[in-house]
Amino acid sequence: MTKIPTSLLSVAAMLVHIIVIPVYLLGFVLIYESRWATAFLGTGNGVVFNILMLTCILLGILCGSRIPMTAVRNRPHMSWWQYSLWSFAEVVVFSCFAALYMALVYGNIGYFPALGKCLQLSFAILPYPYIIFALLFALIRPDEKEAAEEDLVRFTDSTGRLKLVIAHDVLLYVEAQENYVSIHYMEGEKMKEYSLRQSMRGIEELMEKHGIIRCQRSYFVNPRHVTVLRRDKEGFIQAELDIKDSKSVPVSPKYYEQLSKLL
Repeated sequence: MTKIPTSLLSVAAMLVHIIVIPVYLLGFVLIYESRWATAFLGTGNGVVFNILMLTCILLGILCGSRIPMTAVRNRPHMSWWQYSLWSFAEVVVFSCFAALYMALVYGNIGYFPALGKCLQLSFAILPYPYIIFALLFALIRPDEKEAAEEDLVRFTDSTGRLKLVIAHDVLLYVEAQENYVSIHYMEGEKMKEYSLRQSMRGIEELMEKHGIIRCQRSYFVNPRHVTVLRRDKEGFIQAELDIKDSKSVPVSPKYYEQLSKLL
């Protein structure tokens, strides 16, 4: 399924979500004054106090949920169904804590009857702002600067320090060399090489994100630069690149089919 837009995982989206959803819940109950909602939450000052407490509970739930979600904003692998499941879980968790509060406030109502009422209240009110929020941020297109940032491959060493930033379309291949990886890329008309203290496993997720695929145990190759897959005299598969004087990159049978489909 289609991945969610990066704008939905931004810090701005997180702040808007954390603020707007609880305010919507508060405003809906106090302004609309639904009979079934006020009958459960109380009357007069009681309903105001209870909905304020439930709003604070929802605010805490969203802070605990949305802040960790922004940690994946630079690796947007979350699909729409995963995001929907995450949102559904937020509403359910809120209902559980809200039911606990209501059961403690009203000694004559048990936890599970309160939970049923809270689930009814939550799923009658909260889906609307969730859906509107997701649609609005899905329509927000990243500006040119953000799009350009997504095209940059950021290589960090084994300690997490940023060492090399290049555009993904100039990256040719990456080769393992003991405790280092050798990054081969184009700089203008010249082919450059950069040695980075890092493992192949350490950059695997980064390579997958930018469409650089593993073609052999010790190699990643950029399929955008592969022109031909051929067998040499010894029967080994080699990937020829579109760069003059570039060496052939070995391809193991395990990855041959995957690479050939991308050509």
